[in-house]
Amino acid sequence: QVQLAESGGGVVQAGGSLRLSCAASGRTFRSYAMGWFRQAPGKERELVAAISTYGTNTYYADSVKGRFTISRDNAKNTVYLQMNSLEAEDTAVYYCGATFGNMNYALPSTYDYWGQGTQVTVSS
Repeated sequence: QVQLAESGGGVVQAGGSLRLSCAASGRTFRSYAMGWFRQAPGKERELVAAISTYGTNTYYADSVKGRFTISRDNAKNTVYLQMNSLEAEDTAVYYCGATFGNMNYALPSTYDYWGQGTQVTVSS
């Protein structure tokens, strides 16, 4: 079992930055690849970034490449999402998720555990 808790959301002007954090419980955090997802009103949840168990490999959706950076600190059981050059289209509830191992961490359907989400609002 993995419990996840996101923080760091808020309201920011277009062009600004935010850093989201996701704290995980349990001693097996390093066994899980982690992902950041988002869901805007009326849209499906989408994977925006993912990172392998030891941070060696990352995945980014095309819409955030060059603007968002995912990272993790296994000693702190925490994964981060640094979001720069934010756009109004980035407005959504952001969730972190966990999937065991590294086989399919870029596939949203493989994620088993989710946090409650944190709201990010970008004003234009």
